[in-house]
Amino acid sequence: MFVALEHLLSLEEGYRRVFSLQGRSLLLMVVEGRTLLLENRCPHQGAPLHNATLAAGVLRCARHGIEFELLSGRALNAQCPGLVHLPLAYAADRVGIEL
Repeated sequence: MFVALEHLLSLEEGYRRVFSLQGRSLLLMVVEGRTLLLENRCPHQGAPLHNATLAAGVLRCARHGIEFELLSGRALNAQCPGLVHLPLAYAADRVGIEL
């Protein structure tokens, strides 16, 4: 089942929005022309990532400073699991997720 999250026309560079879906917090972002959907939680201790800083493709958790390579999800400066990326789905003029 397709669940729409956003209109494609709204997806511009720097877009960042949190969605709640089936008890999960999801973060939809547009970075360097790519649309990404992540779990909105740091794998280190669960801090939300919607207020994380982003520079040169590196997402830095605001709570503990752990940095992640955004595209691969790999942690760069700590031993912890990587970011959880979710596959995007498209239907007509919307982007979303398949459940």
